[in-house]
This record gives sequence, C-alpha cells and structure tokens, in this order.
Amino acid sequence: MRDRARLWPQAHPIALDAGLALAVLAVILGNMFIGPHTERYDASAPDILLAVIGSAALLLRRRSPLGVLAFTGAVTVVYLLTATGEGRAPVAATVVVALFSASTHTDRTTTFRLGLATCLLLPAIAMLFGSRPWYSAENIALFAWSGMAAAAGEATRNRRAYVAAVEERAERAERTREEEAKRRVTEERMRIARELHDVVAHHIALVNVQAGVAAHIMDSRPDQAKQALAHVREASRSALDELRATVGLLRQSGDPAAPMEPAPGLGVLDQLVDGFRRAGLPVEVVEEDPGTLPAGVDLTAYRVIQESLTNVHKHAGPGARAEIRIARGDAELEVTVVDRGGSPQAPGTAGGGHGLIGMRERAAALGGTCEAGPRTQGGFRVHARLPLASPARPAGPAGDGRIPA
Repeated sequence: MRDRARLWPQAHPIALDAGLALAVLAVILGNMFIGPHTERYDASAPDILLAVIGSAALLLRRRSPLGVLAFTGAVTVVYLLTATGEGRAPVAATVVVALFSASTHTDRTTTFRLGLATCLLLPAIAMLFGSRPWYSAENIALFAWSGMAAAAGEATRNRRAYVAAVEERAERAERTREEEAKRRVTEERMRIARELHDVVAHHIALVNVQAGVAAHIMDSRPDQAKQALAHVREASRSALDELRATVGLLRQSGDPAAPMEPAPGLGVLDQLVDGFRRAGLPVEVVEEDPGTLPAGVDLTAYRVIQESLTNVHKHAGPGARAEIRIARGDAELEVTVVDRGGSPQAPGTAGGGHGLIGMRERAAALGGTCEAGPRTQGGFRVHARLPLASPARPAGPAGDGRIPA
C-alpha cells in the first residue's frame, strides 16, 4: 500500500500538477479573502484573474519549466504594479513554485542565476512600487521565499541525481554478477567437458583394442584372450571411477557430500603407462624428477600425456612407439610426447575430435602453451610448456585440485 502511494505521483503527473495548481490558487485567494488581515486587501477582478492565470500556468511546469517561470514572473510583476490594496505578495506564490520546478530541471549554474534574478527583481519591484516601506515583512518574505525555492529545487535535483546514480550502480553490479556467474558456469562446463573427453577417450580406446584382441585370439589362444578381457574389465572399472568423480562435480549444493579424492597427476604416471603397454603400445619415459608441482600443473601435465598416448594408440600406424619427456625448469614444466611410428592419420582429424583443443585449452588456462603437429622424420609430436606460477583462479571445485568421487 505504501509503495502504491509513493509511485502514484510518478504514474499521474498531470493530476499531481493540477492538484498543486489548485492548492496554490487556494492559498492566494485565502490570503486575499479569508486571511487574518483581509481588511488590508482590496482584491479586484483583475487581481483574481492574474492569480488564476498564474496558478493555471503551473500545469505546464514539467513540460516547460523555464517558460512557466518567465510567465509566472511576468504575471507577478503585473500584479505588483496594478494591485490596488496594500497586499503585494499573494500572487508571488506562483513564481516561487515555478522557480522550484525550474531548479529541479536545470543545472546548478542556471539555478543560481535564476534564483538570484528572482530574488533581486521581484522584491525590488515590490519595494519601489508598493505602498509599504521597503523593509516591510512582505518584501523580505518575498526575497526569502524566492531564495528558499531555488535552494530547495537544487537540493531536490541533487537528491534525484544521487538516487539515480545509486540505482544505476546497483543495476550495473547486478549485471556484472550475472555475467560473472555465466562466465564461471561456462568455464566449469568446458572443464567438465575436457575431463569427460580425456577419461572416455583414453579408457574406451583401451577397451576397444583389448576387446578386439580378445575376439581375434579367443579360439586359438584362450589364455591370452582371458588376459585381454581382464584388461578390458580393469580399464572399464577405471573409466567408471573417473566418470563418477567427474559427474560428482554436477551435484547441487544441497546434495549429500561426496567423498573427495585427489585428481590424477604425474604421481600415477606409471599406472597410465602400464595400461598402454599392456594394450600393446611401447612407451618409453625419460623423466627428470619434477618434484612437487602445483595441483593445476600436475593435472594438466597428466592429461596432456594421457591424451597424447591415446592419440598415438588410435592413430599411429603399426609398430609405433611413444616417448615421454618431462623436464622441470625454474619457471615452467615442459612435457613432450613423441610418436616415433608412422602417422597415416593426424590426431583429431577423424570424427571432429576435441583432444588437441582440450590440451591447448588446459595449457592456456594456466598461462602456458601446447603445440602439436607432425614431425619431419615421421610420426607426431606434442609439446606443452606449463608455467609453475599459475594465474589466480576462482576458489572452488574448478581450482582446488580435487574432485568429488
């Protein structure tokens, strides 16, 4: 109810101005006819007409504030020059209201000039042409009311500007929060997409190869077929575990807390390499001790190696073998994976794969680079440079190096 009462004047400005004009006219006529000193006034029809005309002009105070101020000032001057009684102030109420309105719609310099002109001109005319002494209360009141109208208008304009600025800042802050939330959601979605691609592409490639081997030797060498199926089961179980961990990121805030496990890193590189070796891909690791790495660098290095070996396994020709080199410098970690076999099909060219894109995005997120391309000697090479001082990332699941299981 209170909000409706506050917003009603904004929704009905004409009705508000009409009410204000009637109120001003009532004040003027009241001072003329029913005030405590009505014996001093000898209001004639022209006086009443000027009061009505001046009050009616206030209906246009929003559309043309300066024009209304000039018109009501002229009406007041005419009244002061032609009034027959001793009272010389009532019609000046119209110019006071008009000055207030003009001050709320102009700048500070214009308000000062208008206020100064009104304060000096109207009292001067009243003092020169009035029957009362120049220092009478009516003349001083005319000067004071004019000055207060200009000051009140300036204060009102400043308050409106302040409120508008506060509302604009609040709206801008809200838009910024929404844009930041959308950006974080997009980054998290892309991160989860990369995780899912790395997990699925790696393990499903191993499952596919081992299943093909098992089908090929099932009849002739059942023992090796059983061993291949065991590898299929192990790879599929690992894929399910990592998928469960990654999908756990999608839990809502009210869901039961999931157990936490560290994200994979170079500490489990041996397990990754052994899986490929069992799948029939010879892998040689030339590794310097990288020491303790930042969580983001450790995970990215592991994913680059995982994706690179998966591409070698999927795309390299028969007899291919991979070599992994890890070197830590003072400011960055270098990871190189080289396919020393034939590459009849470059990684990522079949089926619109996103592996190379994902590796570049991971490296770029840390402020590093990842280059991939064919070698002149044959094969394929992936080289990543990962700064050890990673750029600041938002706190939360996306940057703490741990993912829910």
